Amino acid sequence: MKLLKIGLLLGALLTPLVLSPARADPVTLNFWVAWDPSQADGKAAIAKIAEFEQAHPDIKIKTQNIAFQALHDKLVTSIAGGDAPDLSWGLIEWFGELNRMNALADLTPYAAKWADRAAIYPNALNQLTVDGKLLALPNYLGLRGLLYHADMLKQAGIDTPPKGWNELVEASLKVKQATGKPGFGIAGRGVRSPQELIMYLAQNDVQIARRQADGKYKNDWADNPEEMKRATEVFALYRQLLDKGIIAPQAPGWGWEEEDTNFALGQYAMVVNGSWMRNRADQNPEQMKDVRVAPPPAGQKAATFFEIAPFYVYKSKHPEETWEFVSFLLSKDYQAAVFPDSSPRMDVQGDSVWGTSFTSLTPIGISFPPVALGSITRDMEESIGRVLLKNEDPAAVAAWLGKQINKSLRQSGQMSAQN
Repeated sequence: MKLLKIGLLLGALLTPLVLSPARADPVTLNFWVAWDPSQADGKAAIAKIAEFEQAHPDIKIKTQNIAFQALHDKLVTSIAGGDAPDLSWGLIEWFGELNRMNALADLTPYAAKWADRAAIYPNALNQLTVDGKLLALPNYLGLRGLLYHADMLKQAGIDTPPKGWNELVEASLKVKQATGKPGFGIAGRGVRSPQELIMYLAQNDVQIARRQADGKYKNDWADNPEEMKRATEVFALYRQLLDKGIIAPQAPGWGWEEEDTNFALGQYAMVVNGSWMRNRADQNPEQMKDVRVAPPPAGQKAATFFEIAPFYVYKSKHPEETWEFVSFLLSKDYQAAVFPDSSPRMDVQGDSVWGTSFTSLTPIGISFPPVALGSITRDMEESIGRVLLKNEDPAAVAAWLGKQINKSLRQSGQMSAQN
């Protein structure tokens, strides 16, 4: 019996140890963002991502917060150096450039099996699709509506906001006569000025670059007298706004900050702006208590700028985990917490004034064509300055801008060779 016990003991000692498999390190996804961590949306995003990590212990999210004005250049540099993040925030103006750099992952196979796809505004997905490939996803929407001080309009004897350009001019003149303040506001410079310009062009059925049969783009105003005429009418509208005192004399030099601040303080009656003005209403409750929202006054047709702030997903080493995370960022739970008033999901409606008043405009939303826009948007900004600051002829400015757009397309290799 004693010998048997010794044998068993020796056998146990000599038996190779069976080790449990080592647990793999979690995958780390680099996520570059541009939120303000002191604001409600930034705080909510940070909390929700922590919940995601807790539910997915195999995925770790490394966020890097970069101001929008620095994010573009940092992304371009990292892509050129082969060191892009897995995904990032971004602006729709960068879409064509990042696509031209062949930096974006094709999300089409993932989206085909995505249960939440039907909840996303189709127009938002269409704007991020090129040649049938879905190359980005909408993070939040920045649709533009007509914000107006109802009390100022009422003081001028106006019961309903203007629906067209002529009505806008007439209403603004009445406001100025009744209140001594300008009726309307614009941004003459900065990132918002080309966004406003492309909206007015679209309202007059004008495209800055039209896709041709060879898949490339061209500004065809010089080949199409009717379209050149309609583009000229847009610049003539800008001139009319200044000449008739409909906008403040300083407005041609305003950027988005001045445009937003002066409207929030009741320095003019109407502006085409976005739902982020809710923050201004919170900061200026007395001055903005009468603010209401309507569709932007239209030219030949209804249209508004559709600012889609995308999630850009790059050619990651971890495509499955990246898709898992980005689809979480578009879940109803995340969107309702972070972007309740500006979500690309149709089932997240938000506030009746700052939410649905804007998202209901999605069907008439338009955006930039998917081309490299760097110099194009700068030239669009300059075209407004040529009309408002240099008093150049609207027809000459339209012709100049058309040539400049084609010059930029040629330099980026996106100019169509077709006549």
